[in-house]
Amino acid sequence: MTTTPTPESTPTAGTLDVPGATLYYERRGTGPVLLLIPGGGADAGLYAGMAPALAAAGRTVVSYDPRGQSRSTLDGPAADQRVPDWADDARRILDLVSPGEPADVLGCSAGAVAALGLLARHPERVRRVVAHEPPLVEVLEDPAPYRTLFTEVRDLARAQDPAAAMAHMAQGLGGTPEREEPVELPPEILEMAPRMYANQPFFLEHVLVPFTSDTPDVPALRTHAARLVLAAGEDSRGIPALHGPATRLSSLTNAPFTEFPGGHVGCAEHPTPFATRLLETLARP
Repeated sequence: MTTTPTPESTPTAGTLDVPGATLYYERRGTGPVLLLIPGGGADAGLYAGMAPALAAAGRTVVSYDPRGQSRSTLDGPAADQRVPDWADDARRILDLVSPGEPADVLGCSAGAVAALGLLARHPERVRRVVAHEPPLVEVLEDPAPYRTLFTEVRDLARAQDPAAAMAHMAQGLGGTPEREEPVELPPEILEMAPRMYANQPFFLEHVLVPFTSDTPDVPALRTHAARLVLAAGEDSRGIPALHGPATRLSSLTNAPFTEFPGGHVGCAEHPTPFATRLLETLARP
């Protein structure tokens, strides 16, 4: 059976020149803008499994490849990334797709760090930010072990190969035992896999340490706590570096905390329930 493409399932692609880079972005649907910011190593395809459902719910769904990843190219050589630059990239995308109107924003992982930076730096551009598992370990009571771990991971990536670095990070983070049945990723997500693999060196060498060592602007986030929701995955409860920063920031800022289906990449592993939870969260007064 042939599936007829719809405005919800078929994205319109474009590019945007920003200082130091050219950003690739995609948009679907009509209605109020919902910006989805991917994390380190990922790109707009991270949300391909749930974007059609969000668009069908009456949203203009926009995502993009972060600078230096996949189809978003840097103007110069690869260098350590800065949270303010990523936050300003998100603001410029919003200026393009939602001029004059605040928008809802979801950021996952390093994308959540960027989303928090966006809220702190440009609160007038957002209606609500959902920050899912920002790996801001500096807000934890004892960040030192994670500082060491992420530095080791970066150095391994530079000296050996990304696979060894990723294995070391997985071992260092720990977490829950493996599921009895592996999660079957949607085909839309599998389409991103080669790009994500190619992005690993850039992520490990230039995004991981700068973003995990960032110190968020807690006073600014507290001021705008009514626009903020901290989130983490139900399956990440046993991983302090992923679940802990969200709960800690909720306490520090007085912003609400909620759990989403799945783990760190629940948006890709469980796109339908994740999208449902996101819409429920955005609908709260």
